[in-house]
Amino acid sequence: MKAVCVGHSTYDTTLPMDSYPTENLKYRINNHIECGGGPASNGAYLLAKWGMDTTIMSAVGDDYYGQQIVKEFQEVGAVTDCIEIHTNHMTSSSYIIANRSNGSRTIITSKKDPIRRLNHSGDIHADLILIDGEHPETAEAVLKANPDAISVIDAGRLTDDTKRLGKLVKYVVCSKTFAEEFANRKIDVNDRDSLIYCYEKLHEYFQNTVVITLEDKGSFTKIEDYEILPTVKVQAVDSTGAGDIFHGAFTYFIGNGYSLRDTIHYASITSAISVTRVGARFSIPELWEVLSYDELI
Repeated sequence: MKAVCVGHSTYDTTLPMDSYPTENLKYRINNHIECGGGPASNGAYLLAKWGMDTTIMSAVGDDYYGQQIVKEFQEVGAVTDCIEIHTNHMTSSSYIIANRSNGSRTIITSKKDPIRRLNHSGDIHADLILIDGEHPETAEAVLKANPDAISVIDAGRLTDDTKRLGKLVKYVVCSKTFAEEFANRKIDVNDRDSLIYCYEKLHEYFQNTVVITLEDKGSFTKIEDYEILPTVKVQAVDSTGAGDIFHGAFTYFIGNGYSLRDTIHYASITSAISVTRVGARFSIPELWEVLSYDELI
């Protein structure tokens, strides 16, 4: 099975702190973590790490950050031929404050104007596709060239591109914020009607399978009936990349024939393990850890 991921690449610098900093003070920490990031890019990294034939389609600058991103993908066996290196494009960078006391993260991203179409937009075979809305013209071309592929969109930001691309995939896996903005209604996880309302608005528009992620509350979808599928409870230290990792694992399991229920279950386990570790890509567990998790608890 061949996976193709189209999306944003950034370089993350994570600063672990014991509490959130106060303005206009100086802090010193013992270490920081640097690694690549980005929604579909983190998903691609997970897929390659778990042994899937994975091609990443993205753009970086001709700079240190871009070189490191390409190197990381190559180290896990991802195909990097479709990562474009632009001399006039600075690689996006993200600076992350990871509050270890509660697992929250604050992200500041420096990003140039997006590149809508990559030069590698031609025909590329894919059995499995993960996109995040970046490089939308390329994502659309890949989806239309592979209509029978299992396709997933990591819908984190509500944009015209995300709305258009969401109609072309088989699975819209969106954040709670995305669902709320789309349906123009706040979600209260204790109010079943608010969840159903947002789900129905999304399903009516996209006409495909919709999953709404609810962070530590689990995920909401419709299988036989509407239900919240819970995540596993852990002590979080850094939630950076947890959503990206969920989407990557979701893509892996749904692409390998798991049921929607089992796919969400194992994607939730993957994401939960990741938040117990610092640094997005460095927190991705091995596949065996995920598959054996239920037996170990």
